Amino acid sequence: MADLKQLARLIFHETLAAIDIPAVMQRKLPLEGSRLHCGDVAIDLRSFSKIRVVAIGKAAHAMLGGLRALLPQELGFEGIASAPTPPDRPLPAVQYFVGGHPIPNADSWRAAEATLALLKKCDETTLVFFLLSGGGSALAELPLDSRMTLEDVQQFYRTLVTCGAPIAAMNAVRKHVSAVKGGRLAAAAGGATKITLAVTDVPEGQESALASGPSLPDPTTIADVERIVSQFKMMQEFPPSLRRCVGEGKVSETPKRNDSAFANAYFVLLLGMDDLFHPAHHASEAMGFLTCCDNSTDDWPVEKAAEYLLTQLRELQAANPSRSVALIADGEISSPVTGDGIGGRNSAFVLACVANIVGRRVAVLSAGTDGIDGNSPAAGAVADGETLARAMASGLNPGDAFRRSAAFTFFAQLNDAIVTGPTGNNLRDLRILLSHP
Repeated sequence: MADLKQLARLIFHETLAAIDIPAVMQRKLPLEGSRLHCGDVAIDLRSFSKIRVVAIGKAAHAMLGGLRALLPQELGFEGIASAPTPPDRPLPAVQYFVGGHPIPNADSWRAAEATLALLKKCDETTLVFFLLSGGGSALAELPLDSRMTLEDVQQFYRTLVTCGAPIAAMNAVRKHVSAVKGGRLAAAAGGATKITLAVTDVPEGQESALASGPSLPDPTTIADVERIVSQFKMMQEFPPSLRRCVGEGKVSETPKRNDSAFANAYFVLLLGMDDLFHPAHHASEAMGFLTCCDNSTDDWPVEKAAEYLLTQLRELQAANPSRSVALIADGEISSPVTGDGIGGRNSAFVLACVANIVGRRVAVLSAGTDGIDGNSPAAGAVADGETLARAMASGLNPGDAFRRSAAFTFFAQLNDAIVTGPTGNNLRDLRILLSHP
């Protein structure tokens, strides 16, 4: 059954190659003479005296490199980049910051200050590119209320990520407290022409959630914030400075769709959910698998998602008894940390499948397209019907590893961890389930 595990790895790596950001930018942003085609609009680069770039997120470096390669070299630009890691090849005239994630750090604060200073100098002759990708909310942050310190902001973020609120609710609160979120960077750029290019790990139709929507209209309101803060009992956990701000009614409304800041603003989705499904589907079909895609398990508990997808795989195999079949799924599942081990939601998903595929001609892979799974150095893991027997022979207990949140350690000892290093991308997690008749 080793071949099934290897095939699952190949599908994953071919999918990563297909979503290479610079290549996607060349394909989706064609340049004809001086006219750059961005979605439905063509931008004449000769109309602008200067170009400014703000890149925030896990894919910031790849997006910056792709844009630099796309634009004519005689067109220089000045920019800001905040990512979780430093760049391999820094570009001239770009200030780089290594922001904190999931909690902002001092560089997150400095990146936000530098961004506002850069945008303040924009006018009608400026073309601004906002390059946004997942993880951006914490990588550039500055509070609206000057009484808040970095330590206050960090306490605020810890409150958000531990209160049990869904990500959309957390973003609504974040946007109204921040000087750089919820469309406020678009407003800061004044009359400049603004193009937002997105590599998104959020569902279609919720693009303003990406990096908390710094350059997009915000559909949430102060009334939403008040309801969310009350529902999830956040107020008592907020730092005193933020409690005063909220209590005094000094939380200001974010820019909405009819705001003048968006009169000459455009949005282009470079990579989204379909861009993950299509190459994975194509790669598995090319290897001879009858393939179906499923995106229904987003936000499900890890064990429920594992049971559901394995059931779907069994049913697909039963309906096609003479064919090898594949089920491709994406999205982020819920995997609460229950121990002090090393792992993440992707390796935990595979671990939850191990006991249910014993002896079967099945392989299961789950990995993050950013190359990062929880607190581990891996992207995820892969298992097959022989994994449990191999684990027991090595003295490994999958149930114990699951309880201790030590899924990476379990699979690393079996050489079944998937280690890519940070990919410079950040679409959704990818799950690949393969079955031979």
